[in-house]
Amino acid sequence: MGIVSANIDLNRNSTQADKSEPVLEIENLAISYETRTGDVQAVRDVSFKIHRKETVGIVGESGCGKSSVAYGIVSFLGRNGKIVNGKILFQGENLRERSEKDLRRLCGNQIAMVYQDPARALNPSLRIGELLREALLVHQDISKTEADKRCIEMLERVYMPDPDVVMTRYPHQLSGGQQQRALIAMALLNNPALLIMDEPTTALDVTVEAAVLDLIDELRQEFDTAIMYISHNMGVIARIADSVGVMYAGEMVETGPVEDIFLQPRHPYTRALVRCVPQLGMSKHQHTLHAIHGSVPNPSNLPPGCLFEPRCEFSSERCLAEHPALCNLLGNTKVRCHFAESIASKPWKNSDETQPRSPTTAPREDAEILLQAKNVRTFYEQSSNSLSSLIGLGKKQHVRAVDDLSFELPKGSTLGIVGESGCGKSTLAKTIVGLQPLTGGKMEFMGFDISLPVGKRDLELIRAVQMVFQNPDSTLNPSFTVGFQISRPLLRLGNIPRDKVREAAHRLLQSVRLDERYFDRLPRQLSGGEKQRVAIARALAAQPKLVVCDEPVSSLDVSVQAVVLNLLLEVQQEYDTTLLFIAHDLSVVRFLSDYIAVMYLGKIAEIGPAETIYAPPYHPYTEALISAIPIPNPCVDQKHVRLQGTVPSALNPPGGCRFHTRCPHKVGQICEQETPPGQKEGANHVIYCHIPIKDLQNFDPVINDVC
Repeated sequence: MGIVSANIDLNRNSTQADKSEPVLEIENLAISYETRTGDVQAVRDVSFKIHRKETVGIVGESGCGKSSVAYGIVSFLGRNGKIVNGKILFQGENLRERSEKDLRRLCGNQIAMVYQDPARALNPSLRIGELLREALLVHQDISKTEADKRCIEMLERVYMPDPDVVMTRYPHQLSGGQQQRALIAMALLNNPALLIMDEPTTALDVTVEAAVLDLIDELRQEFDTAIMYISHNMGVIARIADSVGVMYAGEMVETGPVEDIFLQPRHPYTRALVRCVPQLGMSKHQHTLHAIHGSVPNPSNLPPGCLFEPRCEFSSERCLAEHPALCNLLGNTKVRCHFAESIASKPWKNSDETQPRSPTTAPREDAEILLQAKNVRTFYEQSSNSLSSLIGLGKKQHVRAVDDLSFELPKGSTLGIVGESGCGKSTLAKTIVGLQPLTGGKMEFMGFDISLPVGKRDLELIRAVQMVFQNPDSTLNPSFTVGFQISRPLLRLGNIPRDKVREAAHRLLQSVRLDERYFDRLPRQLSGGEKQRVAIARALAAQPKLVVCDEPVSSLDVSVQAVVLNLLLEVQQEYDTTLLFIAHDLSVVRFLSDYIAVMYLGKIAEIGPAETIYAPPYHPYTEALISAIPIPNPCVDQKHVRLQGTVPSALNPPGGCRFHTRCPHKVGQICEQETPPGQKEGANHVIYCHIPIKDLQNFDPVINDVC
């Protein structure tokens, strides 16, 4: 059956969007890519509008066509991409009828785009000042002096510290958050009518992400900008968007006001996406995450009927043969589903439909301590190019990445570690597995000293401690098959006879929900989630007692993230594995962890059972982290706590409490001069702060439900 198109008005309501002519209107857009086997349609009959001061969020899994729509608007589809149908109306003019020269002049001036990775979008050979100045001089007839003045003013407007100095720096000399702010400043210099943002906060810390999202909303109001915001992060979309378009396999499946999409989703795919995200109060002992089985279909081999049918819990014979039209349901909500009306008639609440799982085994009070760290220090020697250093006379400097850290990890439990980039989380993980030598202190695993680097550890210790890294592309050899990369640790660490290795590898693949067909595939033939599952299977090959996970789900879609998190829980139950889980997503950490340690600049600011960390009393730094969590619920009211500045350098950390330079509750000079004591709240909850516990208990809760 043919696909029925529809015009979609994504306006939230008349009070929040200018009802005059839309800044951008997409009508029945279709985009194809030329391949060796013929044209492949990546986008089909997509339509929506964006008015001034309005933010439309486009959400969906990777491969759904979100970025193709954005690149189609700015005519940046590459040599093999082309628009085959539809209109792109910008301020009433059809961009498809404009010449390439006109489009180049328009893009960067009236239409600006902010990309996911600022490090790749900023030319590394040019200073920030040169990059910003060029964006003005190309489109406006002004002097270099006037351009520099406006560049500095815009950097100040995006809260860039020391804008005069930043103008003289190269992109690599800025932090990730500063690079993203520089890119936003560049996009806004010409006061564009339309700002397209493609996953602009994915790689940022939660605190930097919150500041960037606040900034985007402020700039939208100040400059009357229309914003198209693309993301797979449901919490970010709920926080920033007025209206939402949910894309699946190249087409819109549901559109409407943000409250309707998140509080009463009507399409099965939208419901599944929302239920994939761990709610902040969810615990692995009471709930499971709803993973969406299967994956987005290949655009060259789409199902004949409803494209979501192979993954849908409501599918019927009608869905197999008949493609659903996008129909009006209620108000501005439109849904592409044969059963939209019956689904909409049923009350829905995410927490009610979250299936309880068989409760995982909670750590016993008397559980054996598997890992114990006492006053652990890991320093990096800082090289210098000064003459005195080169001839050996200069004083050596050290980056104090992990500085006097102590904690215990009981067997069979999960310790979550959270904190901003530069706080020492990954260094601690590398120290535990032996990839980074210990500078001082003591670390024991199962009663054995593990201060030695991995090259000097015996085989049994290497087998007992394994690691799953953030980016599987960096750890899987692209030249070898999945089977070879899993078989190698089985042979070296698993004591498996050579003639039994393939069978054992198949069992490992099955344990991570991959069948034996993956054994002979190369990493490039796998999706991101499949690669991460292979990395987990490889870590399990040695049957370790402890698995250290360093940001294993940060770059995954919410649907794949749910699969990996459920998988880690199943592995932990089956093998009685102990986990150390590092992440910047506090919702994920709360769901998965039994205990949580909050790290700041090499030290622990707070540590305790997971359920005690997210309610007062908590450390002021923890309060700021919780305030920054993007929660996929527009009815949640969060206390606005934003930290000023960035994490200080670990090369020369502040004295006293290391958080005092950014703390909104700083007591006085004692914070600058004395290391805060560890204050106990209950049996295992410790807060390192000069503010008395009774005062911390009087902090207002960060999160409140206002619906």
